[in-house]
Amino acid sequence: MVELKNKYKIGVKRFSGVNWVGFFGLWEKECSRFCVVWQQTILSPLVSAGLFLLVLYLAIGNERGEVLNTPFMTFLAPGLICMQICTQAFSHSSSSFMIGKMQNILVDTIMAPLSAAEITLAIILASVTRAAVIAIVCIGFFSFFIDLTINNFLLLIFFTLIGSFILGALGLMAGQYSEKYDHLSAITNFILTPLTFCSGTFYSLDRLPEILKQISLFNPIFLIINGFRTSFIGVSDCSITYSIIFLGIICFASWLAAFFLFKSGYRIKS
Repeated sequence: MVELKNKYKIGVKRFSGVNWVGFFGLWEKECSRFCVVWQQTILSPLVSAGLFLLVLYLAIGNERGEVLNTPFMTFLAPGLICMQICTQAFSHSSSSFMIGKMQNILVDTIMAPLSAAEITLAIILASVTRAAVIAIVCIGFFSFFIDLTINNFLLLIFFTLIGSFILGALGLMAGQYSEKYDHLSAITNFILTPLTFCSGTFYSLDRLPEILKQISLFNPIFLIINGFRTSFIGVSDCSITYSIIFLGIICFASWLAAFFLFKSGYRIKS
C-alpha cells in the first residue's frame, strides 16, 4: 500500500516526455468552456469597458484636458481594455479550478496522464487565449469611436500575453486556495479590485504623491496597463525596460508558485 501511495502521486507522471496530445486537449477543453458561454466571457467584458468609457465621457468629456499629451478618452480606452484583460484572465483560471472542486470533476484532470507543469500551463494558457480574444474584440469595437492607433505591435502583444499569463497564474492559485466561492470573492474584492483601480487606468502617475509613485512601480497590474497603453499612445509613465524585466520575473515566479502549489495537492479537494 505504501509503495502504491508513493508511486501514484498528484502531478507525477509515470512516463517520460511531454504529453502534447493531453496538453492541447486540456487547453482546448478550457477554451471551449469560455467559448460556449461567449455572452458572459467575451461580450460582458466589452459591455463593461464600454459603459465605463461612456459614463466617463458623459461626465467629463473633453473637459479633463490632455493626459500625457493625449486626449483623455484616448488615454482612458487602452487602460479599460487592459483592465478587462487582467480581470478576465484571473476569472478564467480561478473559476475553472473552483468549478472543478465544487462539482468534483477536478479528479478527471488529476487522473489524466499529465504532469503538474502541463496541467497548470494548459489552464493558464487558456486564460491567455481568452484575454487575447477580449483584447482583439475590444480594440476593434473601440476603434469605431476613438482614435486607437497602434504605435508598437510588439509591446501590445508582449503586455497582453505576459499580463494575462501572470493574472492567470494568480487566479489558478486563488482557485486552489479557496475552499468555496465566498473565499474567491473575498480575494477578488479585497486584493484584485484595489490593485486594478490603483493601477493608473483612470489617471497618470504624475498626479500621485512621490511615495505613491514609488509604490505603484511595484504593482504589476500598473506596469501591465501602462505598457499596454504605451503601445497605443507612445508615451509611458515609467521605464518600459524596467516593466519588461520586472514583469518577466513576476511571470516566472507566479507560474512556479502555481506549479508547486498544485503539485503539493494543497486543498485540491473542496
